[in-house]
Amino acid sequence: MTDHEAYDGIPVTVVMPTYNEAGNLPRMAEAVLGLPLDGLHLKIVDDSSPDGTGRIAEELAEKYNADRPAGRPRMSVLHRTAKDGLGRAYVAGMGAALAEGAAYVVQMDADGSHPVEAVPRMLRTAVDSGAGLVVGSRYVEGGALDEEWGVHRVLLSRFANHYVRAVLGTEIRDITAGFNLWSARTLRDVDLATLGSAGYGFQVELKYEAVRAGHRAVEIPIRFEERTEGVSKMSLRTQLESAVLPIRLRLKHW
Repeated sequence: MTDHEAYDGIPVTVVMPTYNEAGNLPRMAEAVLGLPLDGLHLKIVDDSSPDGTGRIAEELAEKYNADRPAGRPRMSVLHRTAKDGLGRAYVAGMGAALAEGAAYVVQMDADGSHPVEAVPRMLRTAVDSGAGLVVGSRYVEGGALDEEWGVHRVLLSRFANHYVRAVLGTEIRDITAGFNLWSARTLRDVDLATLGSAGYGFQVELKYEAVRAGHRAVEIPIRFEERTEGVSKMSLRTQLESAVLPIRLRLKHW
């Protein structure tokens, strides 16, 4: 039985935040909406990108929704006027996905670094195992990083994961991963509105709170690719926030 047959109709929403991703979005939308999952919906959360990403997203949504006049649209766009961090964009997108009836929500970058073809495997893992979270992991057996990553970036990424895991006492090997599939129940139990991380630390905080709430996390291996268009949004301020976050979370639950 194929993924299409086994999981046909399960409402899954891929939430994809964007800021200046005009060069990547068309091919990403085509790849995501080309997956053999009839219940899949792509939700773009654009933070008023000056390069016209929001306009392109609307045009793509009109194109992909044209062949589905009734029922759940294949693609939608959430426009935000404030650029206040990746975490806030995800909270907005995930909240909208839950309100629209998604059974599972996928976090995915718009730059092509996450393998789109892994989404059906993540869904299958969640449904078959009953896990509340499936992590697309770079650091379990079979996971890999693009060869274009320099030694400095690889060491920094591995150190960040070891550091966060040590402070929080979690067994998730890729705790900083940004490619994740969540069950709706898990997201509701965590209560997205209570999360305090605005930037990339959101990835860590949401996983930590989900596990603390009793939800099981499963990691599956992925290959993380280097972006081909645009520039990274990781700033020094974001890195500092991510470094302080694990200590803040431990103090919060002390």
